[in-house]
Amino acid sequence: MASHDETLRTTESAGDQPQQTVSHADNEKAQWSEKTTALATTSAADSKESSPRPSDSDNNNRQYHRRTFSETDEILESDYSPEEYKLLLKKIDRYLLPLMWFCYGIQQTDKTAVSTQALFGMREDTHLVGQQYSWLTTIFYLAYVCGEFPSNFLLQRWALGRTLSIYMLCWGICVICIAAAQNWTHLMVLRGFQGFFECTISPGFVLVISSWYRTEEHASRQLFWQSANAGFGIIFSLCMYGIGSHAEKYGGLAAWRAISLFLGAATLLLSVASFVLLGSPKEVWWMNKDEKRMAAARVVKNKSGRDVTGVKWSWPQVSEAFKDPQLYFCCFNAFLSSVPNGGLSVFGSLMNQSFGFTNLQVLLMDIPRSVVSVIIFLIVGIYTRRVANRRMFIMAFATLPPLAGFLAMALLPDAPEYKWVKWGMYLMTVPFVLGLFLGWTLISSNVAGRTKKTIISSATFIGYCTGNMTGSQIFKEADAPRYVPGTIGCATCFALQFVLVVLWRLYYVWQNRRRDAAALASGLSREQQERDGRDMGERNFTDLQNEHFRYAM
Repeated sequence: MASHDETLRTTESAGDQPQQTVSHADNEKAQWSEKTTALATTSAADSKESSPRPSDSDNNNRQYHRRTFSETDEILESDYSPEEYKLLLKKIDRYLLPLMWFCYGIQQTDKTAVSTQALFGMREDTHLVGQQYSWLTTIFYLAYVCGEFPSNFLLQRWALGRTLSIYMLCWGICVICIAAAQNWTHLMVLRGFQGFFECTISPGFVLVISSWYRTEEHASRQLFWQSANAGFGIIFSLCMYGIGSHAEKYGGLAAWRAISLFLGAATLLLSVASFVLLGSPKEVWWMNKDEKRMAAARVVKNKSGRDVTGVKWSWPQVSEAFKDPQLYFCCFNAFLSSVPNGGLSVFGSLMNQSFGFTNLQVLLMDIPRSVVSVIIFLIVGIYTRRVANRRMFIMAFATLPPLAGFLAMALLPDAPEYKWVKWGMYLMTVPFVLGLFLGWTLISSNVAGRTKKTIISSATFIGYCTGNMTGSQIFKEADAPRYVPGTIGCATCFALQFVLVVLWRLYYVWQNRRRDAAALASGLSREQQERDGRDMGERNFTDLQNEHFRYAM
């Protein structure tokens, strides 16, 4: 039979084929255009002589495509109905999102637990002096940086779910061992190993989202599991309050050691759950063969490729990634967001204590902050799902309240009557994480090419680590209780981030308008451009090589 429709289809094994090189990109595009035009002409001519399709109804047409898929391993979005996609999406959400929420929540809690443990005598019991406490966070992120590239390489080459679960098991063991630490050396070694193994969780989850979800779904789904940064904090604060109250009342095991045992055990349990349930569409057991094909067909429209875990490494894509302005926008945005994050992660509890609250009150006062953060995540997630291209506006404006809050904390005098005013200013810093987390969603949506995505993701998290290390060092014990140099440094970062996000969005606007003009001049129909763009994405073309790719904002 003659070629069906004018669609140029790709094979399921496209992800395993040698990838397109940057140096031959123009030649590939020219050949692609000629091939598409010839196929369209042939298909139109043959359609006059060929026998009709099995049926004109939508259902029969889909069944025809499925037979073709079965025989030739082809994937088309039209193979399945919107109702089938809707049911599949519910199943994906049901299995992945709650697990990712708990995993990310426990990772954030494990990472920042030293801030709470410091309230319950960890510094005194392990004889920390000077900046040794700050170095517990710095060594964490130094190891995080060292593990970033090899771990991301492993995430591409091996099973995504197994890699994440094994790394999670390892850092859970480190957290448990912290309970036995006796001095600064013990803590430094364990925090270093913990940072190395925790480096996979965020970039790994970014890859999970890009493998399972469409571009318009990226922001809402990523914000869901990122909301665990605050939502799990509520659970953690209540649990830590209970542990701390019991230790103060009955004595026995030090509260900070009990906290490590509790968190480490929870991490080990979640690592087992991740091993069983988490992974890319190719890996999971809870989908049958047809559902896995449907999951691949859902994301064809992203034009950035589907689940291609295990593809070959492409050095030309590495070169292109370092020439792409996106890498530097993502990296510096992560850095500027993470300087305040590093400071608050280490000194947030101590700052609240300096306002005039007791140790246990500090834990309770952090709950309203977490509640506000969850509400903000919920509102932004719903808004970005319903209204397209608003992410970067939110990123820019999310820097303004924290800017005002940090400046106020730096300038207000250290007096008891300003306790609640300072706490209110501290509460105003909540939205700053939107600039960081929404920036991560842009990697899923706007970077095509599996190796290129890995490189830009790694660079972003290196910026994230560097920022956190910087933040932990600009807050010094000698500056307590107001920490003026640290708070002013954080405010400066927010001002710079606002400018950066504006420039970043202008770059995307320029790219999209340039491509729209080129598409108009090409004479191709909108449908043909869409088909070509999707197929080039399936063949692992990058966003710069694929002239039909458009950037989300």
